[in-house]
Amino acid sequence: MTLTAFAFLMTGVLLNTVAQLLLKAGTNALGVITLDRDTWLETLWRMGTQGHFVVGVAVYMVSLVVWIIGLSRVPVSVAYPMLSLGYVLNAIAAYYLFGEVVSTAKWLGIGCIIVGVWLVARG
Repeated sequence: MTLTAFAFLMTGVLLNTVAQLLLKAGTNALGVITLDRDTWLETLWRMGTQGHFVVGVAVYMVSLVVWIIGLSRVPVSVAYPMLSLGYVLNAIAAYYLFGEVVSTAKWLGIGCIIVGVWLVARG
């Protein structure tokens, strides 16, 4: 894998991570989201006008374009496992930003993900 391809893939992963964190911040601001027959339009309006959601969706769209550029440069069997690094980044960021608990089991899983991605990327 070239450095350029790796940079596109990692940028896509980082942007996706930021997008997910922004979407979570949006749900924290709005509370539990339910779409029922009487309030679905109002709920969608609240989501569409909530700043974190709007920016999160925009960042997600940019991450998709960057990811496609990276995907055009490496086999999908190598690129797709890189997305797993998003789990690692999101868990760590959620701990610091939202006070979410990262248990010992989660840390072990994160370690497995890192080792797995490293094995796939070098093969």
